[in-house]
Amino acid sequence: MSDVRVASLHVYPIKGCRGLAPPVAQVTATGLSTQGAADREWMVVDPTGRFVTQRELPQLALVAVAADAAGLTLHVPGAAALTVPYAAAGSAMEVEVWRHQGRGLDAGEAAASWLSTWLGTPVRLVRFDRATPRACSPEYVGATSAHTLFADGYPLLVLGTASLTDLNARLAARGIGALPMNRFRPNVVLEGLPAYAEDHLETITIGDVTLRCVKPCTRCSVTTTDQTTTQVGLEPLRTLGEYRMDERLGGVTFGMNAVVARGAGHDIACGANVSVDYRF
Repeated sequence: MSDVRVASLHVYPIKGCRGLAPPVAQVTATGLSTQGAADREWMVVDPTGRFVTQRELPQLALVAVAADAAGLTLHVPGAAALTVPYAAAGSAMEVEVWRHQGRGLDAGEAAASWLSTWLGTPVRLVRFDRATPRACSPEYVGATSAHTLFADGYPLLVLGTASLTDLNARLAARGIGALPMNRFRPNVVLEGLPAYAEDHLETITIGDVTLRCVKPCTRCSVTTTDQTTTQVGLEPLRTLGEYRMDERLGGVTFGMNAVVARGAGHDIACGANVSVDYRF
């Protein structure tokens, strides 16, 4: 029996907003899904269609998202909740995520007004238009035809609990309190691996599902944003920069991006046994 298990699963229906932590999630070609809500299927954009995240608007961290079979419900402190039916996505608009230019389906005026009021700047909510698929970088996924929705670049982010434990020990030596896993917005959290072992994994198999690790995840300023207070600091990037700098990728790395190699359509569950193959 494997000593590695799934510690937790995380789905972020709206890019930049709070995530869900279901006990079971469905694996699709574009990542995890729960209650009909796919990971990063929705996104907040500025009036030009350019994506916005906690990098520009840390207040997104306080937008809690619930999902059921009919749609999403958004909550923020001190305001009435907003319900966004899946069917609300209507007219198409051009959108940008990094260098990707594609289409999003606008969620309408009520969603735009609600989010604009909370964030203090004009924005709109869009749903990914699946009629215009978004391929992952062939440099890392090869000829697998892997694709994603509004994630930064890949369907899944995998992180080990031991890696965070090691980072927090380094922070503690500086008199800095431990950081929670939500700073790093993973999809699949594994326990039982040595610290940073995910750096060297080729595949991760959970029941009928096999994930293939394709690229270390370079980390941005979102990791320095307290997800409860929205206060932005220096850590963990300052500490990670001392021992996790990847000159080739031009940033500090923490966690591995992955694609679905086998098992799309199957479920994975917290507590499930995991088998791993290392890259040689």
